[in-house]
Parts: sequence; structure tokens; C-alpha cells
Amino acid sequence: MNIHTEPFQVKLEPNDSQQLANLCGPFDAHLRQIEKRLGITINNRGNAFHLIGESSIVRSAGELLQQLYQEVKRGTHLTADIIHLSLQDSGVDALLNDEADGNDFLITTRKKTIKPRGKNQIDYVQAVRAHDINFGVGPAGTGKTYLAVACAVEALDQELVRRILLVRPAVEAGEKLGFLPGDLSQKIDPYLRPLYDALYEMIGFERVEKLIEKNIIEVAPLAYMRGRTLNESFIILDESQNTTTEQMKMFLTRVGFGSTVVVTGDITQVDLPHRTTSGLRHVLDVLPHVEGISFTHFSSRDVVRHPLVQRIVEAYEKYEADGGKS
Repeated sequence: MNIHTEPFQVKLEPNDSQQLANLCGPFDAHLRQIEKRLGITINNRGNAFHLIGESSIVRSAGELLQQLYQEVKRGTHLTADIIHLSLQDSGVDALLNDEADGNDFLITTRKKTIKPRGKNQIDYVQAVRAHDINFGVGPAGTGKTYLAVACAVEALDQELVRRILLVRPAVEAGEKLGFLPGDLSQKIDPYLRPLYDALYEMIGFERVEKLIEKNIIEVAPLAYMRGRTLNESFIILDESQNTTTEQMKMFLTRVGFGSTVVVTGDITQVDLPHRTTSGLRHVLDVLPHVEGISFTHFSSRDVVRHPLVQRIVEAYEKYEADGGKS
């Protein structure tokens, strides 16, 4: 399985600021619409566009950008509806519907066997097994955190690592750890509940508690990673969209020998203060060319919760792509 981490680059001519603004849309809404539909990431500086994702998808997206820019040069004022119709006409959906068989990529734990669903989940699992640092980016319900925990448990059971670390920034709803009641564990536990639930399902409640007592499973807020070097560990950073660029750099440089890191997040759900750059979005621009790092991009098509959840995600995506118009 080939995980593509190098961006596909497109340079649009002429470098006209008004025409580029028309292409990108207000606050880059058109680019975000294409990102969400295709499960890729688009970054641009001026007329240079960097597309990150599965190779065939980003190439098709690059061709789409070129076609849309031709429309702009003809005087067309682009709207969300035009972007939507262009995506449909491009035929890229046929590439997105290319499903793979997950039987060869089963994750085996003591209490259950987990089968990845769909191409992106299979790519994700294989990437985690093959790379030291991995990013899983996409909306809630796509399995990125659950599969990361499953891979961690499998690695621990197979003695590939000596411990599991669960890390998460605690910034939701503007809460500060110092103002929350209880000791460190009680403060951070509510933010890590999805990770705990997955562990209980795969290992069992009693064994999880024993492993925590022995410090084989460790739970810590992101700030407590500073100054540490983590060897022979499986480290999961969840909700990484709520890290700053400085925190993300600090975290990634904690990785020691024999360790695997999985960073998960959704760049559309940032709870950081206004004008604070998300560390997750920043690394998508900085690290794609670095050998040994994998990026897997999920979309609403990968949602594996209740079917209604997928429809809710898609409804929100459409609302945001339309600029908040119902």
C-alpha cells in the first residue's frame, strides 16, 4: 500500500489577485468546499497551490482548479453551487468510491478483532504500522482515534512497545485545567473519555485499570510532554487541531527510539482563541515532504457511526460551504 505524503503542486497563471480571490472564494470557502468533498488539504500562497492527499485524487483536484481558473478568466463569478456542479462533472467521485478489502489488515486485540472499513481506514492502519509518525485528519466518526487505539493495543500485546501514552490538549469550551476540580488524572480524564472507552472495549475495564496503575498506560495533558523523550512507546495525540504551532513542534520532537506516534484531529473543529494558528493545519503545510511521516485524510464518506451522523456531517459541510446559507 502506498501512502502519498508529498503534495501535488499547481501554479495558476496569470498571478492576478482578483481572479485568485474569485477562485478561492470569501475566506477560502471554495477551497474548503473542495477539501471537504474530496478528503484532501489545499494550501496556497498567491497562485501556487499545494494539494495533499491520495495521489489520484489530488491530481484530479489540480485539474479541477485549473478548469475553474479558466472559467474565472472568462469572467465567471464562482459560487458554491458552481463548485458543487464542477465537482460532480469532474468524475472524481468514481475515484473516491474505490473500496478496498480490509481482511488483510485486521487488528487483533485480546477481546476483539477490528476490521478497517474502506480504503482510507485500510491506508491509515497500514501507515501506522509502517511509519514512526502518522497523522489522521478528518471529521468525527471516521474511526481515526478508535483505530489508533486499536493499533496501540495490538503493539502492546505483541510487545512492540512497552507502554501507551494518551495525550490531549484541554482547551474545549475555554476551560483551563487549573480551574477544574480534582487531581491531574481527574482533570484530564473527561477529555480523554473516547480513548478510555476504546481501551475498555479492547482490553477490558479491570486490565486497563491495572495497566494504568503500573504506568504502562499513561494519561497526560499535552503540556506535561515538555522536556521528555519517549522511547518504546505508542503515543496518541487526540484533538490535535487544538494545539498551537509551538505545542505541536514540542510534541513531535519528544519522539524517541522504538516509538510510534499517531496524531488525530479535525481542522474544521478548532477551539483555539481567535487568530491562533492550529498546529495541525500548520504541519499539513510544513511536514508533507518529510520522509517517514504519513498523512491519511478522511471525509464524511468515511463516517462509520450511525448513518444519521454521516448525514449530519454532510449537512454541516454543505451549510459551511454555502457560506452559512440554508
